[in-house]
Amino acid sequence: MTIRRLPPDLVNRIAAGEVVERPASAVKELLENAIDAGASAIDVQADGGGLGRILVADNGRGLARDELCLAVERHATSKLNPDSDGVYDLLRIATLGFRGEALPSIGSVARLMIASRTRGAAQAYAIKVDAGALSPISPTAFAGDHGARVEVRDLFYATPARLKFMKTERAEAFAIAEEVKRQAMADATIAFSLELDGRRVLRLPAEGEGDFGRLARLGAILGKDFAANAVALDQDREGVRLTGYAGLPTYNRGNAAHQYLFVNGRSVKDRLLHGALRAAYADFLARDRHPAAVLYLQLDPTLVDVNVHPAKTEVRFRDPPLVRGLIVGALRHALAGAGHRASTTVASQALGSFRPGASAAGFSAWRSGGWAAAPDLPGFSGVSARAEPWIGAAGGEGMVGTAAVRVDDAEVDFPLGAARAQVHATYIIAQTRDGVVIVDQHAAHERLVYEQMKAQLDGAGVVRQALLLPEVVELDPAEADRLVAKADELAALGLTLEAFGPGAVLVRETPALLGDTDAAGLVRDIADDLAEHGAALALKERLADVCSTMACHGSVRAGRRLNATEMNALLRQMEATPHSGQCNHGRPTYVELKLADIERLFGRR
Repeated sequence: MTIRRLPPDLVNRIAAGEVVERPASAVKELLENAIDAGASAIDVQADGGGLGRILVADNGRGLARDELCLAVERHATSKLNPDSDGVYDLLRIATLGFRGEALPSIGSVARLMIASRTRGAAQAYAIKVDAGALSPISPTAFAGDHGARVEVRDLFYATPARLKFMKTERAEAFAIAEEVKRQAMADATIAFSLELDGRRVLRLPAEGEGDFGRLARLGAILGKDFAANAVALDQDREGVRLTGYAGLPTYNRGNAAHQYLFVNGRSVKDRLLHGALRAAYADFLARDRHPAAVLYLQLDPTLVDVNVHPAKTEVRFRDPPLVRGLIVGALRHALAGAGHRASTTVASQALGSFRPGASAAGFSAWRSGGWAAAPDLPGFSGVSARAEPWIGAAGGEGMVGTAAVRVDDAEVDFPLGAARAQVHATYIIAQTRDGVVIVDQHAAHERLVYEQMKAQLDGAGVVRQALLLPEVVELDPAEADRLVAKADELAALGLTLEAFGPGAVLVRETPALLGDTDAAGLVRDIADDLAEHGAALALKERLADVCSTMACHGSVRAGRRLNATEMNALLRQMEATPHSGQCNHGRPTYVELKLADIERLFGRR
């Protein structure tokens, strides 16, 4: 077989396949160029899912006439500068782009036109590239004082086979919108707009710097519910800083689409970061539910390698355990600080179930003016002349089953209020100063017991049980070395092991909580975790699962009648316990309904 040198145009198209996978990839590259150029406003237009036309216009520094030819030449960039010795350092990247591949890759598979004017220049110039063929630079009209307009037409027309792998125009347009949103979340000080097929779908004005501006931008993109149900993060460890916002556990999703991760301003998709996020919520969510979060990592560029793939969405950290530990620790600390708080969407969903027309057939006849065929009963057609207040004199009465109990009205000032009744021997009804709280007694007590068990484990350590016959586990030598290096950490979790020759470990003790466990399988799972994450997740998760199961079986069951003292004691304990707003499976433990919302249901407001 004879070795042949491929023609340059074919080489460019092969390279383009790595950089420009779909229209959204082209938009991403063009947006990064605009941001690197110092733009404060970026407008994006796309027609036909981006396959027909893409336009990205910015007010950045722009390109001079003699730079236009270089801009469409492979591996030509303004974003890497040599040091005093003429060496280019790929581990010190301070810009989003740096490879010099985006524009030539797009130009090799589409019709590309770049028009630009530099600040203070009297004339703007344009260059065209048609499937890799350059046209001469020529003067052109340009609306702004400075910046660039990059237009891409007929994407992939030079590689028709690629078109067969595109999704529908609607799906490609959705991917473009998601890409614009990601870039907008990375920097709230830049204004963004997006038009799809001539329809404006996104307009994001520039926000101020700092947390207030960032949260305003996130609320505009992810919705007001995210802004209202997220806790702020700001932690640093050994030169790595983590900021951002994480949703409350009860504000969860069915997939991981609402998890956005940024490293030094770059949107990334990294298994380590997503794994850390999952681990931080492991105690609070069922396995099929996912948290919503927007996380920003800032660290020295030399501590992260962004030159892993031409698409630049994958990164490699020099110290993965440090980054993972920071994310898990910061998230757990922030969620613990939220206390018993549950998301506002829980109450909204409950009210939605009550609202006329939501489900019950009797409510479906409701109209804006009242019941569609309601009879005009004497005494019911007028406005009530009196609204009875819920808060009366001290020592009011509440009903528990059929027995009346006296409660202290001073307790209505507590966050979860004063217990007034127990219904169906399962739900506690409590009154607050401005509303009603409904508590699932089993779910609430399950979380309380679980948190107590975790505190006991952290305080006294994990009780260990010695194996009658120590078990030898054969492993790869590298895996065995990693396990032995973590022997002290594993011992604190109840697993005692030691080296047993090359490529093997000897297990002497296992956590008593696990009972008669498969020691060899457990050790192999831990070895896999250490290889991938640098932490013994398997053991921690198994202990957490056992604690969760024990808490479930050891908590107050549904069907047990409680007196007023027991109910109020449960409420006060919930207020003092972190994470008590959701059970161990991520379901809410209580629903709070404001009096104003209840009055609206009955037409009082």
